Amino acid sequence: MIEAIDEYRGEDPLQPWLDCIKWVQESFPTGGDCSGLVVIYEQCVRAFWHDGRYKDDLRYLKVWLEYAGNCADSEVIFRFLEANQIGQSHSIYYLSFASVMESKNKLKIANEVFNLGIARKAKPVEKLETTYRAFLQRLSKKKAHHEQDDTATEDQPARNFGTVLNRGEIRGQHAENSHLVKPRVTLQRIDANRPLAVYKDENTLPSHGLTRTRSNNTTWQTLGTQADRNKENNMRPAKWTSHKIPQKVGSMVAVQPTRASSIEVFVDDECVREPAPQPQVPRSTKPSILKLRQATSRNLKQETELLMENPLRNFPLTSLR
Repeated sequence: MIEAIDEYRGEDPLQPWLDCIKWVQESFPTGGDCSGLVVIYEQCVRAFWHDGRYKDDLRYLKVWLEYAGNCADSEVIFRFLEANQIGQSHSIYYLSFASVMESKNKLKIANEVFNLGIARKAKPVEKLETTYRAFLQRLSKKKAHHEQDDTATEDQPARNFGTVLNRGEIRGQHAENSHLVKPRVTLQRIDANRPLAVYKDENTLPSHGLTRTRSNNTTWQTLGTQADRNKENNMRPAKWTSHKIPQKVGSMVAVQPTRASSIEVFVDDECVREPAPQPQVPRSTKPSILKLRQATSRNLKQETELLMENPLRNFPLTSLR
């Protein structure tokens, strides 16, 4: 496929690129970074962005849209196509652009894109108008939903932090929330001059001083001294190093591995072969073709990640107007 792109001498140089893209899509149906499909998309659109033959070609526009669908932010691609007048006569450009803006919740820009495509009579304009009517219906439903939310919010009494309600408003709120408030319990007021009555059980025996009766009919005559009550540990502290843990018989101390040189592998003289010469990559006048020839799975993955973050990173600055 790459040789067919390089050796093509016909009037439609885009066709071998389309054949290569189709082959990769069929060979890697699940996609993936190692397929190199994003890299092929980028090199294809970069090879013909300045070619006037493909400014209005639907095939070329679809390659751009497929490339945009694999990028993190495809809005920059649609801006690029608009600035360079690529695919502006096809409705699929406006449909895809408006869909991206709607997904970003930029509804005003999406509405402008629809109106611009209808004003330019992009083909097929019937599909564009039908999709635009569906967009307006979704927009009206969202607006009605927001109005209902605003009305429900306005029904609640608006009150800012720190404001004081009138007595009438306080009474009204107490009346509304009366079913949520628990009934108050009347507490008995204690007179400070009246002695506090202590409850005594009639079945208990009278206590004498600090004497306490236990289940075994023995009594405690005293609580002991302060030093006896505060004692925690009578054992004297000793050095832990004086106690040795017995080692198991036959145990070996683990030796830390040292950074020694790798073990030399023996190779038989009969098996020694000279390294195969590297294949010479033919020089190509197109740098994109040369990159495809020399690409590896690691390079493709790295380049794919860079292109997904910045899809126009390889384009000249003059094209980003």
